[in-house]
Amino acid sequence: MNIDPTQPWGLAIDYAGRAVVTEAGHTVQVRVYDAGLGGALEPDPVSGYPSVYVTAQFTETGELGTQLRGSGQVVLDPAGTGPVAPDQTAVATAVAAALADFQSRTEAYAALCEAWLPQAPPTT
Repeated sequence: MNIDPTQPWGLAIDYAGRAVVTEAGHTVQVRVYDAGLGGALEPDPVSGYPSVYVTAQFTETGELGTQLRGSGQVVLDPAGTGPVAPDQTAVATAVAAALADFQSRTEAYAALCEAWLPQAPPTT
């Protein structure tokens, strides 16, 4: 994945923390968000500054509308007494995890399909 060094998270994200990465004919959806209960610029009232989650999802559609997906997630915890700073490697790590998950699901799906293939009748 190509990282854009001019962007704090390595790619352009919209106001809701979403981005779409398209490379080699495939599309990966990315989200950057926190689960804090406070306002956007204030510490979380329960736990201080919240962790930031970077998630990626890779989806490929096959014949008859079947879909296989792979998901990856990176959790960034705040260091010290401040909020989480943008990390340009987090998106690439989440995308790599999504692609690895997709690969393992593809292999599991292929094994499942092979197990359901009709067996040859026993020879006597």
